[in-house]
Amino acid sequence: MTDVTRTARRCALQVLYQMDAIDLADQLPFAEEQRIRSTLVEGGSSDEARNLGVELAKGAWADRLRCDALVEPCTPEWPTHRQPMIDRNILRLALHEIAVADVPPKVAINDAVELAKEYGGEKSPGFVNAVLDRIWKADEPEQESAVDGEDS
Repeated sequence: MTDVTRTARRCALQVLYQMDAIDLADQLPFAEEQRIRSTLVEGGSSDEARNLGVELAKGAWADRLRCDALVEPCTPEWPTHRQPMIDRNILRLALHEIAVADVPPKVAINDAVELAKEYGGEKSPGFVNAVLDRIWKADEPEQESAVDGEDS
């Protein structure tokens, strides 16, 4: 895993959070994208990581309904609108990366848990891990658990 990818994921999560906070219905308008990009500059990440992050976030946002539909059966007591904004966007990002960006599930899940540790609440890492692991196991029943035998 390159630092650019890890930093790009952080940038993507920040962009997704802002898109969710403004309740963006569809695509990110150019002026809003420029404003959001300016907030990433303040974080000190490279131009490459910021650009990758914005593109990844835009893809995950466009894919959010599919991702939310995958999460819904795993969290009946926590529907999407009740999930903490950071958690639901970490889930969207990871699921989008697995399905569209061809990121290996273990990598996406582990990085999602790390993002949850960094940005989420006390219970976020466990919640994110449990949901993603359940989806992955349902999709790939012969695969081992994403975290069995690994430190999270």
